[in-house]
Amino acid sequence: MSPAPHPVLPSALDTASAQYRASRAHMSTLLDEIAAEQAVALAGGGEKYTARHRERGKLPVRERIDLLLDEHSPFLELSPLAGWGTADPVGSGFVTGIGTVSGVQCVILANDPTVRGGSRNPSSMLRMLRALDIADSNRLPVVNLTESGGADLDRQAEIFVPGGEQFARLTRMSAAGIPSVTVVFGPSTAGGAYVPGMSDYTILVEDRARVYLGGPPLVKMATGEEADEEELGGAAMHARLSGLADFLAADETDALATARRVVGQLGVRRMGPTPLPSPEPPKHNAEELLGVVPADLRTPMDVREVIARITDGSGFTEFKPEYGPKLVTGWARLHGYPVGVIGNNGVLFSEEAQKGAQFIHACNRSDTPLLFLQNITGFMVGTRYEQGGIIKDGAALINAVTNSAVPHLTLMVGASYGAGNYAMSGRAFRPRFLFTWPNHRIAVMGPKQLSGVLSIVRRNASAAGGRPFDEAADAERRAVLEAKVERESSALYATGHVWDDGVIDPRHTRDVLGIALSATHAAEVRGTTAYGAHRH
Repeated sequence: MSPAPHPVLPSALDTASAQYRASRAHMSTLLDEIAAEQAVALAGGGEKYTARHRERGKLPVRERIDLLLDEHSPFLELSPLAGWGTADPVGSGFVTGIGTVSGVQCVILANDPTVRGGSRNPSSMLRMLRALDIADSNRLPVVNLTESGGADLDRQAEIFVPGGEQFARLTRMSAAGIPSVTVVFGPSTAGGAYVPGMSDYTILVEDRARVYLGGPPLVKMATGEEADEEELGGAAMHARLSGLADFLAADETDALATARRVVGQLGVRRMGPTPLPSPEPPKHNAEELLGVVPADLRTPMDVREVIARITDGSGFTEFKPEYGPKLVTGWARLHGYPVGVIGNNGVLFSEEAQKGAQFIHACNRSDTPLLFLQNITGFMVGTRYEQGGIIKDGAALINAVTNSAVPHLTLMVGASYGAGNYAMSGRAFRPRFLFTWPNHRIAVMGPKQLSGVLSIVRRNASAAGGRPFDEAADAERRAVLEAKVERESSALYATGHVWDDGVIDPRHTRDVLGIALSATHAAEVRGTTAYGAHRH
């Protein structure tokens, strides 16, 4: 018997209003900025190095991925703008994502050899480790498409120690029954040689793949031997002598076809429940999501307008609608999967914290994944609220978020300030996936509030020391700090530092979350009744 349908959420969004038009225009401008940066990442090393790569008979990284994936199946790229705002290239010279190979949902890791020969930099390392985290927590097989000169030696001090986690992850995942398949298209040297060595299956392209701990120059320096590349680490040698290669491919197309066959025989079994078939699309237009969130994040909005445009049939059964109204909680379905939704409609008071904790407990008892929709400035402050127990109530909510065992998906549609970030399953609380909209802002607090707090501290220090307060210097310091916080709290800055899994177009929210939910159901979906100490 099918579950009863959820009531349809009505919409009060006035798409003809001046505020809506201004919000939509603001979001469209931000989307243009994101698109421009994505174009930079997609270009890889640029026309010159891409042309050189093709002249060598090699496919660009995304064409390799296209041939690997099932035809017409989606590819959800993860952290596509990693490296933005850092010393690393936009996109990090590395591609990660989730796609379907021979009917099996996989995490895909791929070097872009047109960017510094596919060498590893700090941002690509962060991107790779985050993708492995997703594979591990959701029990998704990994496919490595490898062609890399190893670590960028100029940056070795930033890469070497943390980079070893990749090898630990691969071996632990294999022991846990999460397999990896590595296809080597070119060099895979030094530490990178252990990637095929620690994979469950390896495929090497003949006359192209080179896998060795030390290449000819290092061998010459270390031993004095004049080593031949093919004899030292060529694909044929590893297939016939060392045993490293499980399959020897004639060319790249053959290698990718072989990878598809290997993945198809892995015997992967999904452990979570299957979704309802033929889910109904939302009754409200997803296009309208462009103007739902006001350009000024201090302006109130109703998160139900977001929910109504992403859930199946715009359905939503709200829990405790009259209590703690600044936190919206309830059940829905998304692409056929049941989900508990927690969304912000303002600052968190004690009632909201209590309601949120109760709802999280309920979803854990029913093994229901949770979707957090963040637009939060934090918890309410002031004498009345401190005396009313806001700390213990907030701690109870954070306790529930921390110990919840069902999958968490977090979407940041607006502000994410202070402890509100924690209470709504921010990055530190390890949601299975975390995406943002382009208008997203993240910081301890807003720029003006932060600079204002420090100004008050300086003013009080001057008064306590009997010194005159320099108003002009204070104003200058406030302006500099506000500009710094404004820059460092932007969606681009956050995604460039891999604090999220990608900035997405609001109109694509439903499908992105649907792929993420599907990935979480590759693993068991089971809640808990065990929580840490908390005060009543």
